[in-house]
Amino acid sequence: MSLLANIIGFSFVGLAVRIGQLSIKGRNLYSNPGGHLLSMGAFGVIGYYAHRWETYSDDLIARKHQEILERRQRAIAKSAEAAA
Repeated sequence: MSLLANIIGFSFVGLAVRIGQLSIKGRNLYSNPGGHLLSMGAFGVIGYYAHRWETYSDDLIARKHQEILERRQRAIAKSAEAAA
């Protein structure tokens, strides 16, 4: 998923949370549009960091996978050497 899609998606979740919060309180949904923008911005920042975490964790998993493959190859070579 692209960075922009992550930020926009989380922003709309923030808008939905804000509208849900106001509807639970029984207040007018259009009473404070700044609150909507603040909520969308805060959730957009969360979306940005979620994307950064996803790319970091994918890279970390790929590096660990490569390390495991290298260890496995060394173990196979060592056992073949010992058997010969």
